[in-house]
Amino acid sequence: MANSTLAILDLENNSIGPNEAQTLSEALKTNLTLTTLNLWGNSIGENGAQGLSEALKTNSTLSTLNLGDNSIGDNGAQAVSEALKINSTLTTLDLQNNSIGPNGTQVLSEALKTNLTLTTLNLWGNSIGDNGAQGLSEALKINSTLITLILGGNSIGDNEAQALSEALKTNSTLTTLDLGGSSIGDNGGQALGEALKTNSTLTTLNLWGNSIGDNGGQALGEALKTNSTLATLILAGNSIGDNGAQGLADALKINSTLTTLDFFSNSIGDNGAQALSEALKTNSTLTTLNLGSNSIGDNGAQALSEALKTNSTLTTLNLEDNSIGDNEAQALSEALKTNSTLTNLYLGANSIGDNGAQAVSEALKTNSTLTTLNLRNNSIGPNGAQALSEALKINSILTTLDLWGNSIGDNGAQGLSEALKINSILTTLDLFSNSIGDHGAQALSEALKTNSTLTTLNLGSNSIGDNGAQALSEALRTNSTVTTLGVIF
Repeated sequence: MANSTLAILDLENNSIGPNEAQTLSEALKTNLTLTTLNLWGNSIGENGAQGLSEALKTNSTLSTLNLGDNSIGDNGAQAVSEALKINSTLTTLDLQNNSIGPNGTQVLSEALKTNLTLTTLNLWGNSIGDNGAQGLSEALKINSTLITLILGGNSIGDNEAQALSEALKTNSTLTTLDLGGSSIGDNGGQALGEALKTNSTLTTLNLWGNSIGDNGGQALGEALKTNSTLATLILAGNSIGDNGAQGLADALKINSTLTTLDFFSNSIGDNGAQALSEALKTNSTLTTLNLGSNSIGDNGAQALSEALKTNSTLTTLNLEDNSIGDNEAQALSEALKTNSTLTNLYLGANSIGDNGAQAVSEALKTNSTLTTLNLRNNSIGPNGAQALSEALKINSILTTLDLWGNSIGDNGAQGLSEALKINSILTTLDLFSNSIGDHGAQALSEALKTNSTLTTLNLGSNSIGDNGAQALSEALRTNSTVTTLGVIF
């Protein structure tokens, strides 16, 4: 490479094969400026990986190399490993989706024992197996530079989780561990819990999409009572249930470091939600709580509403797909009238109806912190949309309103249009799939002629015809703020 200035080269998805990779490799041997090379989604294979590895032995500038989705296999991983033993500049290496098995993982592990620069290693979506996980665990006991290790999508089970847990007890540098999309059960969850009791560096643990039940959830809860570093725990797509939620709720009453807790799709019902609500009344660090796709029910929603009246740290709450009806929406709305910290509320895929929407609207007239409100797929109808419109005429803080799939029709769109003529803060309005026809589009078009803040308007999958399209076109000639308009005719 004769070029003396290029620092970043992105060749993602370019059908680069082994021969082209060899050519790049030769250039890398002499290049003195390139710091980032992205070859994700090509077909360099093991031969291409071997060529690049030879270049890494002498190259002294490259710090980030992305070889994801290139089918380098074990042989390619072997070559990369040899380079890592010598290279002294590479800090980030992405090898996701490369058909790397236990043998390839073991040789990479050996390299990690001596490498002194690599900080991020992504092995997502390979087949590292039990032996590979064991090898990485041994490396983590020695390695002193790696801070991010991504092993999701590798069918890691309890045995592998237990081996990695042993490493976490002594490792003093790793801050992020991703074990998502694997097969870790309660035993693995319990082992990780034991590790968290002594580990003092891990800040993010991703366990989404495993098979951790209530016992594993309770074990992790016990760990959080003493752990003082973990800030993000992702348990989405497990089965911790009410008992696991209870265990973690007890931890939240004591823990003072966790800021993000993701319980999406965990079979949590009323009892679990009530336990978490009690914890929120005293917890002073949690900022994000995801309870989407559970079954918290009426009592759970009521309990959370009471918690929001006193909690002073939570900024994001996701309650999507929880069978929340208008009564629960009314309770949450009452909380919003006094809560002074929540900025993002997701209530999509519930059944709040127009009565729930009216209650939320009343809250929006006085709430001074909520900036994002997601009400998609809630059957709010024209009346609910009109109530929200009245709130938007007064509210001075909400910037994003998602009403996707609510059948607001032309009347609802008319109401929102009147609000847009007055409102000076809303930047994103999503009205996808709302049975809006020409009349609704024409009304919105009139609003766009004077509104000076809206930047994104989604009108896709409605029933807008030629007249509506014509009106929108006319409005865009004078509107100077809309940058994204979604319309599917």
